[in-house]
Amino acid sequence: MNVRQSKTSNGVRVATSSNPHVESVTLGIWIGVGSRYEPVELGGISHFTEHLLFKGTKRRSPRDISQAIEGRGGYLNAFTGEEATCYYARVGYDQLNSAFDVLGDMYMNSRFDRKEIEKERGVIFEEIMMYRDQPRHLVQEMLMGILWPEHPLGRPIIGTHESLSAMTRKSFTDFVGSKYVTNNTVVSFAGNLEHEACVDLVEKSMGKATRASRARFTPVGDKQGQGRTSFFEKDVEQTHLALGFRCFGYNDERRHVLRLLNTILGENMSSRLFQIVREKHGLAYSVHSSMQLFRDSGALVIAAGLDRQRKTKALDLIVKEVGRMVERPVGVAELKRAKDYVIGQTRLGLESTSHQMMWLGDNLLSRGRFVSPEETIKKLREVTAADIQKLAKQIFKHTRASLAVVSPGLSKQDQATMRTSLKNL
Repeated sequence: MNVRQSKTSNGVRVATSSNPHVESVTLGIWIGVGSRYEPVELGGISHFTEHLLFKGTKRRSPRDISQAIEGRGGYLNAFTGEEATCYYARVGYDQLNSAFDVLGDMYMNSRFDRKEIEKERGVIFEEIMMYRDQPRHLVQEMLMGILWPEHPLGRPIIGTHESLSAMTRKSFTDFVGSKYVTNNTVVSFAGNLEHEACVDLVEKSMGKATRASRARFTPVGDKQGQGRTSFFEKDVEQTHLALGFRCFGYNDERRHVLRLLNTILGENMSSRLFQIVREKHGLAYSVHSSMQLFRDSGALVIAAGLDRQRKTKALDLIVKEVGRMVERPVGVAELKRAKDYVIGQTRLGLESTSHQMMWLGDNLLSRGRFVSPEETIKKLREVTAADIQKLAKQIFKHTRASLAVVSPGLSKQDQATMRTSLKNL
């Protein structure tokens, strides 16, 4: 990654990764705000605002926005998380100027038309109902709620019917006016481009953006509570389970150890959970683990769609595999495979201009600096089997575990058996 960084005259950070040998450019505007920055009464406003930026500016209708990118063969999208919102586009390198003109226009000049707000409110209500119909999504939402109860991290990113219903046009204009500001914004580019030209584009399009400090959020304090179990009975074909272990945030140096622990435990088809739960016992089609790290907290999450008749057996197997990470260090060959996998995935991903743009934007917004792939790979290579076992002992404890389950026929006995399984950690 041939990375360069600059700041515009009003404080917007700009980062580029240039490669003259590709035909595309991916560009993204990142804002340091997401669901954890929201008070209860404005739950979901970050995500709602993301939708509304596609609904017209002073110069463009909603159709004009999509056609300006897609009509040139490009791709336009956005996402909202707990700590960031990103608007991005991928286009041919010769369409960079026109593509950024669209994104910059959305950032600076969105209209927040009252009719569009009402239409999009209905769309998001349908999105909420869609997620409720998806047990895999529902169980993850339940898990977040008990990992961080009574805290913004435990609330759904999309918001609730009550909070969304109360939002007015002024809610959005005030929100954008205070959060979509220069010191809270990063613009990243990757592909066939010139750094100075990208800085000029940002200066021209966003030069009048409000200059203000970064948004603040409610930290996860030492006294933050944690729920143990959450069960929801639903008429579905599978039992959906999510088991989370609360841990540290993404600035902790142990994140490299956690990345390898996660790979060994459940990230891919070679992982222990996949081999035991699916391949050996045939109890699941999907079983995997993942990391969810925020600035000051995080979790390792195991998720599975299970045979509903044998759900308690499957949970027992999962708990035993977690326990095995604590009891014995991983073998030399298994650790080498995990390192080769993570390093290989990192390198393969960075062949894409989209991944490079995401790497740049996420690093600058989250960590305040560019963390090179080489630095990350070096840290991964230094991890030992003893490091992984030590971390497993620290996080795989009953006191750090939360379990969410969506299943048909959840008897009191099933629930009691699952609670007992957790106590075996």
